[in-house]
Amino acid sequence: MAEKVVLAYSGGVDTSVAIKWLKEKHNLEVIAFSVDVGNEPDFPAIREKALKLGAVKAIVADAREAFVDEFVFPALKANAMYQGQYPLATALARPLMARLLVETAIKEGAKSVAHGCTGKGNDQVRFDVSVAGLAPDLKILAPARDWDMTRDETIKYAKRHAIPLPVTAESPYSIDQNLWGRSIECGVMEDPWAEPPEDAFIWVKSIADTPDKAEYAEIGFEKGIPVTLNGNKMDGIALIQKANDLAGKHGIGRIDHIEDRVVGIKSREVYEAPAALLLIQAHQALESLCLSKEQLRFKQIVSGEYSDLVYNGLWFTSFREDLAAYVESSQRFVTGAVRLKLHKGSSTVVGRKSPYSLYRHDLATYDKGDVFDQSAAVGFIHLWGLPARTQARMQGKKKKEG
Repeated sequence: MAEKVVLAYSGGVDTSVAIKWLKEKHNLEVIAFSVDVGNEPDFPAIREKALKLGAVKAIVADAREAFVDEFVFPALKANAMYQGQYPLATALARPLMARLLVETAIKEGAKSVAHGCTGKGNDQVRFDVSVAGLAPDLKILAPARDWDMTRDETIKYAKRHAIPLPVTAESPYSIDQNLWGRSIECGVMEDPWAEPPEDAFIWVKSIADTPDKAEYAEIGFEKGIPVTLNGNKMDGIALIQKANDLAGKHGIGRIDHIEDRVVGIKSREVYEAPAALLLIQAHQALESLCLSKEQLRFKQIVSGEYSDLVYNGLWFTSFREDLAAYVESSQRFVTGAVRLKLHKGSSTVVGRKSPYSLYRHDLATYDKGDVFDQSAAVGFIHLWGLPARTQARMQGKKKKEG
């Protein structure tokens, strides 16, 4: 009896080809395992496709709630943006998928797991490191990395074996999406000088097609987690979906940048992440009101480290747990609301309020009601400038002479 392998199955080119390839090259019984993180509209069709392609079993796990609560919102509280631009949509889904993949393999009695990642991308690192950290005895197979075929060769292999494909040679986009964002790769976008074609975008309208009238969005937070949108209380999934639609309608959420991959390659990456950009912007605005100067400064350092380790596939590490502990502590008083103005591709913070606000009108105002003691500034400035004056007196002259 052939051994079992659990394949992380998306229904895309590489994983569809992998079902046939794993059976043909390794004589394995393939269990197709798909995870719903808000990435596909029709999982029954994907399940049926896997079975038609030769999978002995096809499983679909609805992990949207776990994705939002255990991965997206913790990252939002950290303001996680890799290299300041990418809100880590795909990177956040991979550790969850790896965890569920391991759990399924153990349940099904499989000795190996497989994924459709190539040898040039980041996802191979995220899957392999996560699986190894969770179940070091499981064998990891990566057909797309092992078969060493080009995109065109993979498509030709699929056609020879009558494997239906979601892409064609004429429109060779590689798409990965979930609730937090959508990535678009391959084709003309591999040229960093070429403008991404309009047909690559689905969620975010072009500026020419956005409404002429601005629209306001008010987002309410409780301890760093968004809980209301325009006064309506929603669960995380519904709120993200609504924010996606709202921001995308106004042309907000397209990202086009040169990204440094884990494997050392610079790549041109194009994303759509309307909800992610809108919510992170709002969250940062609320933090500016509720956190001290020192907390904000250190939070930026933590955010950078947090973003890097998530991108680099190190979710299941003690380092992430340590950073997450600081992030969680920093959110104790990040409760309130932020109002944003959405218009023609821009999102502008125009209001923020919190019951824990560190902003005091009676201290900030220059008008009637000012309680700030300006006379105290003289003594403060004298002490604040003491090191500079001392150094200037003792070393300034010698510095000029030298």
